[in-house]
Amino acid sequence: MNLFGLFDVSMGPFILILVVIAIPLLVLSIASRRYKRCPSNRILVVYGQVGGERAARAYHGGGAFVWPIIQDYEYLSLEPITIEIELSSALSKKNIRVAVPSTFTIGISTEPDVMNNAAERLLGLNEREIAAQARDIILGQMRLVIAMLTIEEINQDREKFLDLVNKNVNYELSKVGLYMINVNIRDITDESGYIDALGKKAAAEAINQAKIDTAQADREGAIGTSTADREREVKVAEQQAQAAVGRKQAERDQRIMVSSLEAEGVAGEAEAGRDQEIAVATQSARAAEGTKQVEAEKRIKVADLEANAVQGENSSRAEIADSEATLAERRADATRRGDVAMAKANRDVLVAEKEQELARMEKEIIAKEMIERQQVEINAEAEAERLRRIAKGDADAVLAKYLAEAEGIEKVLEAKARGYERLMTACGDRRDLAPSLLIIEKLPELVAEQVKAISNLKIDKITVWDSAGNGSADGSGSTARFMRGLIGSLPPMHELAKQAGIDLPEVLGSAELGSVEDGQAESPAADPTDAEKPRKP
Repeated sequence: MNLFGLFDVSMGPFILILVVIAIPLLVLSIASRRYKRCPSNRILVVYGQVGGERAARAYHGGGAFVWPIIQDYEYLSLEPITIEIELSSALSKKNIRVAVPSTFTIGISTEPDVMNNAAERLLGLNEREIAAQARDIILGQMRLVIAMLTIEEINQDREKFLDLVNKNVNYELSKVGLYMINVNIRDITDESGYIDALGKKAAAEAINQAKIDTAQADREGAIGTSTADREREVKVAEQQAQAAVGRKQAERDQRIMVSSLEAEGVAGEAEAGRDQEIAVATQSARAAEGTKQVEAEKRIKVADLEANAVQGENSSRAEIADSEATLAERRADATRRGDVAMAKANRDVLVAEKEQELARMEKEIIAKEMIERQQVEINAEAEAERLRRIAKGDADAVLAKYLAEAEGIEKVLEAKARGYERLMTACGDRRDLAPSLLIIEKLPELVAEQVKAISNLKIDKITVWDSAGNGSADGSGSTARFMRGLIGSLPPMHELAKQAGIDLPEVLGSAELGSVEDGQAESPAADPTDAEKPRKP
């Protein structure tokens, strides 16, 4: 019992030490598992209860603690995404449709605000879905930029065009957490051939300028060649003279150096032989001493190594047995993991092939149908806008015409009203004179209306047998009676005035019905002088 008591007392501090060491190690292990590091080519997105009003917090580089239960994490890849944009039939500033096929390289931005937008809008999406969203944004902004520029600005001022594309596209992509890394405009063409015409014009101008530059270069080249030949001849003569002087100086210096070196060589050989003999003797003595010391140290080390070898062999045999057992266990575990990994890999291959096939169908069929549908919608909107503008222009023209006519009629009526008012003022108390004056003003029109009564009569031939007044009461001939009857068929002026409630002035004469003879009424006199004399029955 005492032995057990002593054992318990002696083990107490040891267990306490183990507990003190184990708790920090356990805490450190848990913390290391919950601390997530962010690789340089990814963004770490921690979501859940992250504090503040944000739904997630994004990190690029470094790391962050992810607390269990209340938080979780995912990664967003920063690898570039290449998008082919086949933009066609885009309407430019001068209503010329152009095609601008281009290649955009985009990626998720690492700026703090834009990176948070990516965490909120792109988390959980694969590369194909991100590219689809970016393609729609880029297409819209490209059409907007092209609509702001003319063909000349797009084709010639590429720097301005790319600058506008960069600003507009980056501004819109930043709303979903992306940014444009690079853009490559492969070609710019138009349906009407305007760019080709500009290119031919520029090529012709360049050819002409090149011919001019060639002629100038030939002239300057001939001048330069003559100058260079002259300078070359002068330089050659100078160099040949200097070379001759240099050769003589070199030969003299060579003879002096050879003599000096031969003398120094003889003295050096004698001194080197003496030093060699001294060094050989010294090294021989040191070699003998070193050999004896090495042999003694060798025997001591051999004995120690043999003892250590026996002990090491025993320990090695035990470690080999443990290693073989551990190796067998690991081989079995590795085989199992390999089989599981192979099954998962085959499943991932099938899923990838399925996604690839779906992506191919979406690119070749669905994308083509979407492009055709958008083109039909754009054409329909353009045609509707054109018809609306034409209709609005026609309506404005008709409205302006009627407004002008109404304004003219209003001016005429106002002028007539002022004239009538002045006429009534001029008549004074004789208000009945005003209608008579107005009728007199209209007499030419009344006479014209009377003439119209017989203007449409078709008389091919008139034959009159005039009896020179025989048998007539007034002694007039048949021709005169015919003319009186014809004039009498016209509407009488006085009768028209009387129907209007107006009595014509006396200076215009009067017309009354004559006596009825033989069933016919006498017509007014055809003689112009009879208009001044009143006729009675």
